[in-house]
Amino acid sequence: MKRISWLAAACAAGWAGARLAAADRDRRIEAPVTPLMSFTPHVTAAALLSPLVLRRKGPAATAALAGAALAAVVLPRAIQRPQPMTRGPVLRVITANLMHGRADMDEIVSLVRRTGADVLFLQELTETAVIGLKQAGLTDLLPHEIVDVRGASAYGSGIYARYPLGNGLAITPIPVAQPTARLELPGGQRADLICVHPHPPKPLWSRRNAARSREELTVLPPPADPGVEPPRVLAGDFNATADHAYFRDLLALGHVDAASQMGKGLVATWAPWGAYGGPGMLTLDHVLVDPRCTVLAASVHRLPGSDHKAVYTEFRLPA
Repeated sequence: MKRISWLAAACAAGWAGARLAAADRDRRIEAPVTPLMSFTPHVTAAALLSPLVLRRKGPAATAALAGAALAAVVLPRAIQRPQPMTRGPVLRVITANLMHGRADMDEIVSLVRRTGADVLFLQELTETAVIGLKQAGLTDLLPHEIVDVRGASAYGSGIYARYPLGNGLAITPIPVAQPTARLELPGGQRADLICVHPHPPKPLWSRRNAARSREELTVLPPPADPGVEPPRVLAGDFNATADHAYFRDLLALGHVDAASQMGKGLVATWAPWGAYGGPGMLTLDHVLVDPRCTVLAASVHRLPGSDHKAVYTEFRLPA
């Protein structure tokens, strides 16, 4: 029992050290470490509860200290933050991964209608899904679209909008479609949209997939130059959480995770059993907005037929 207690404490301490040191940056160990870092919130909770399970004081104290260190980087995502004041137009967006086009199209259109969404970002969009969305009435609500479908594969993505869409930013292409567009809002306001969907860093033993995930996150653009470029919105399935170093690099550039701004950054958006209902496991889907935006709302919605949940965000653009 003593050995088991110390083993559990050592695991918690090691995890805390790996997270705080950003061990997923180390190319030698990034393959196993990167996907494991996704579970940092779960390890944090377990470590904080360890004194209730580990009866020996030494292991319990060690695990609790590790939990406290992890909590310092995890819990801020659950705390609502003050927002900058701006007087630009309000933009409502939804991002959803369709799980190879199997999601319930009627539910997606219903969610757009209920929320009054202005923009819909879709990943794993197939030709069949495009037809199903049109039949469900999506184009009546969001008549403008930029779609890049790759047959029946999960590599397609699309952007649907209430307002006209023009040519977007030129970003480094990857095997998965990541369409961009410039949204032309009434009154002359503009916003640049990027539908994000890099590859996941799995399985644990795949160095190639870990490297690909890293490289595809690093090609995403920084926030716009204020006063020169329209504000940028990056939305989609990032296949990364805030416990991944290269996702945090995007935030360090200046992008703001809308859910975290509302204190909902720990709400899970994906689970392997998600298509069958039940709670989420990992927070992989995000809406990143310009730091000058005022985030007004963020919520997660079940999407029948998909292992992801849809993410809704409402924010006010800078004037």
